Amino acid sequence: MAKEASGISRRALLSSGGLAALGGALAACAPGEPAPPERVADGVQPVPPMGEHQAGISVPTAVQPHLLLGVYDLEGDTGTVLARIGESILALTSGDHPALAGIAPGDLTVTVGVGPRLVQQVAPDGPGTEPLPAYPREEIDDRHRGGDLVIQVCASDPLVPPLTLAAVLENTPGLAERWRQRAARGPSVPVRDGHSAPRNVLGFVDGIAAPVTPDELAESVWIGDGDLAGASILVVRRMEIDLPAFHRLPVAAQEGVIGRERASSAPLSGGAIDDDVNLQAKSPDGKYLIPVDAHVRRAHPRPAGVPLMLRRSYSMDDPLGLLFVSYQAELRTFTQTMERMSESDALLDFTRTTAAGVFLALPGFDAQHPLGSTIFGAS
Repeated sequence: MAKEASGISRRALLSSGGLAALGGALAACAPGEPAPPERVADGVQPVPPMGEHQAGISVPTAVQPHLLLGVYDLEGDTGTVLARIGESILALTSGDHPALAGIAPGDLTVTVGVGPRLVQQVAPDGPGTEPLPAYPREEIDDRHRGGDLVIQVCASDPLVPPLTLAAVLENTPGLAERWRQRAARGPSVPVRDGHSAPRNVLGFVDGIAAPVTPDELAESVWIGDGDLAGASILVVRRMEIDLPAFHRLPVAAQEGVIGRERASSAPLSGGAIDDDVNLQAKSPDGKYLIPVDAHVRRAHPRPAGVPLMLRRSYSMDDPLGLLFVSYQAELRTFTQTMERMSESDALLDFTRTTAAGVFLALPGFDAQHPLGSTIFGAS
């Protein structure tokens, strides 16, 4: 059974209004903490690290262009390690941490998840205890599969993620690195109010269909009950892409692989970028407008019988490919989608996955309620 921090559950904390004052703007630091700068260069706004959910999942809505993600094994007391990481996050995002050497944190976010081995110790039957299954087109050794801890650092300034991660690791004994990956996102393309998505290395807009509204996020992304309320299931997969082979295809064939027009991002079934794909639409000669093995068909949530997942994927240049990152309330949202894709997704013919893991992205925290304390206890 999961431990409760300081004798108060997360549900009680939320219902009592303990986070209401905090969420009254989610912009104020706890008493005695340095306030983050109100604005930094180029109009980049700081992202408050405290709240019901961790920053870096559904906020900011305009996702930062630079990411550094690391996966680690953990030795020692889990609650103590997580609390120290949370202290580092609060200090680094405050704008008053020597590790950034005078560089403004800007829209820095640090998102932390724990692997199945650790979750099983405190909640053996709860979400986050299942390992990620193996799938076709994987070439993953033991070091690059699974792990106890993931730290995802995002920012607009490319200097901020490596300096931030170095500072977190320096202040946190007991972490042994398995692997890390840097990645980036190009300029975002407007999809609809409150949502935009970038083009990936293939040249197509990535992440068009996504939960955006509070109701959509509650249905698709957040775990809603118990000590895990406010948490989410994080899946990460590092996929190398044979980009030269994909680019040798004529544009029309590339569009058939994806199921969207490359230039406009409109679905091949017709409409605009924000229109849902019509999986039943056919040409006058009876052929599906969206091919039967197109990525948007195989990854569509409706045939899989699952909600939308929230994707925060980034393109890579070393190795060339895509760092797939998704958040969902249940692992089955990912696994049932991946099962359909594995059957016949034309895009997967150009990929090989070289690292993968699933983690419980922890609930939000603040200075009085340390990171992970509702699950692993206060340090």
